[in-house]
Amino acid sequence: MEYNGRYKIFDTGKIITYPVSERKNRVKLTDLITPEAATAIQVTATEVAQEKIGLLAREIVSARKKDLPVVFFTGAHLIKNGFGPLVADLVKRNIFTLVAGNAATSIHDFELALTGETSEDVPRALEEGRFGMAFEFNYINAALILGNHKKLGYGEAIGKMLCEESFRAEIGKLLEPDNGTPQFRHPEVSIQAVCYENNTPLTIHAGIGTDVIDQHVYFDGEAKGGCSGRDFLIYTYEISKFTKGGVLINIGSAVTGPEVFLKAASMAGNSGFVPKNIITADFDIRPYQPESLTNEESVGYYYRDQKSIVARVPQAYGGTGMYIGGNQKQTFPLFYKKLTELL
Repeated sequence: MEYNGRYKIFDTGKIITYPVSERKNRVKLTDLITPEAATAIQVTATEVAQEKIGLLAREIVSARKKDLPVVFFTGAHLIKNGFGPLVADLVKRNIFTLVAGNAATSIHDFELALTGETSEDVPRALEEGRFGMAFEFNYINAALILGNHKKLGYGEAIGKMLCEESFRAEIGKLLEPDNGTPQFRHPEVSIQAVCYENNTPLTIHAGIGTDVIDQHVYFDGEAKGGCSGRDFLIYTYEISKFTKGGVLINIGSAVTGPEVFLKAASMAGNSGFVPKNIITADFDIRPYQPESLTNEESVGYYYRDQKSIVARVPQAYGGTGMYIGGNQKQTFPLFYKKLTELL
């Protein structure tokens, strides 16, 4: 990135990268949960969680029969826990009208498509000075540079890279001095690829300095911010369809998902597209204490997911919010099974 201001900046030209094939990862293709494997998982979720998940599944199926929106926002751990194939299957079934996540969600999904592995051993990599330094992260940076030039969204640019040979060729030209043409070995496991092929919007809501792609010489904050900014408007357009109802699901995103939804709902309402009769659901592992959400002296007051997803937004618009507590390794497979049984 160019800088002409008064201060000194870090020279990313000093960064030393290495091939991602040399990296040790904790998650392999064999760890991914396929739709067939999901049925064999023994669920130990609480009775309350099971009851709420069943209700949520029924609301989603009802919403889709009425052609109402169903928005799914996930944090990165859902991908690391191997559930990407289940999300992809639901996308193929046209259950979700939009899928969203943070940049880490996109990165882990990209890694699985690229090599069939993800989840770097962070403590060990930090000690060796190699954390996040695999060269191939520049494929994402290059996709965002090209995407920004073409005025695309973040998720669309990555989906285009995964699915279109011509776009990968453009990336190769951009990274030509480094011999950097992307070659994806397992695009079939990528949610981003499935959404792109299914014409389902996938929006990525990114920060600056929050992700490993920001550590590299091809990082362009203007491109990352521009593409993600367009995704926010794509997301907000989908939220503006909630005037007759719909379902919003947030799983494993403590801050980004709730904050993006809160702002988008406010923008929609301000513009005359007031959400009505919406159903919201927040999946997380922390305890839920509704009385703490209005008490600034309580730690629960600062749980943005519980406050915005479960309480503030649905209450403001006459909807219903539910909190589904428990380990997502249990609650999400059950959610998938309940949905597919109804379908």
